Amino acid sequence: MSDVLRARGLEKTYRRGRAVDGVDLTVRRGERVALLGPNGAGKTTTLLMCLGVVEPDGGTVEIVGHRLPRGRSAAMAHVGFAAGYLPLPERLRVGEYLRMYGQLYGLADPDTQARRGLERFGIPHLAKAMGTELSSGQKTLVGIVKATMHDPELLVLDEPTASLDPDVALRVRTGLAELCEERGTAMLVTSHNMIEVERIAERVVFLSAGRVVADGPPDEVTARFGRDDLEAVFLHLASERQASEHTEGLRL
Repeated sequence: MSDVLRARGLEKTYRRGRAVDGVDLTVRRGERVALLGPNGAGKTTTLLMCLGVVEPDGGTVEIVGHRLPRGRSAAMAHVGFAAGYLPLPERLRVGEYLRMYGQLYGLADPDTQARRGLERFGIPHLAKAMGTELSSGQKTLVGIVKATMHDPELLVLDEPTASLDPDVALRVRTGLAELCEERGTAMLVTSHNMIEVERIAERVVFLSAGRVVADGPPDEVTARFGRDDLEAVFLHLASERQASEHTEGLRL
């Protein structure tokens, strides 16, 4: 599989200290990867650097061969982004909203692509609904349709199933799996829901204190830490983080 995203030696320092400290991250074509870690681990900063929103102090990022920041515009044409917290226009119908983005993507037939996306995630009946009429779960689904209708090579999802009912979360997972298998789309997802991660991702990358501490299939990562599941690994790393912060506080 070819690399869709390749980040090497990423570093970022803020006033409070080093947020990311030499992170390497690779996502290959068709691969479903979860970027995980407790609060303060550096995953959000890493994600933003991979998207070109934040410029790293050190290291490099390439998306489908385009090196950031100079090649960001060309790279972003191959990327889709969705998050459960992003709002939708209240005065547009879903179909109008998707058509607008399809035109921005330069699609020849945005209406057809929008319809296919709505069908993939089981919500074709929402095409004529106004933004004000949608539940939070429906808004999340529409956001994912928007992010995938141009068949991106890399799909980045921030908390895609947060606060969703189990049936809607299942619809999200099923649609994403189909997209990755049919189109070869690579997926990079962040989430605090470890149960969902185990269902979505085939590979997990754990960060702690700005560094990669584990990278591999979920079962291998849990075995490495001697834990039963990813949630136990997450709690272990969070506990270590809290202990480290407490020790540093005592030294001040």
